[in-house]
Amino acid sequence: MIKSKIPKTLFVTIKIFDILGREIQTLISEEKSPGKYSVVFDASRFSSGVYFYRLTSGGFTEIKKMILLK
Repeated sequence: MIKSKIPKTLFVTIKIFDILGREIQTLISEEKSPGKYSVVFDASRFSSGVYFYRLTSGGFTEIKKMILLK
């Protein structure tokens, strides 16, 4: 689960990348109103390993590492 807080109405994207930097899934790509959000990353079709997610909102970008264990 990926949680975020949006301070004002902005276009938000959350994308998942593998360890080689290849985009494997887009979770959100839409305009969001102010508030708290959470999105579930269904990783059932992916193998165990290190993944990254990139949250972009307006001029803000955050990249976090995730470790998937099955």
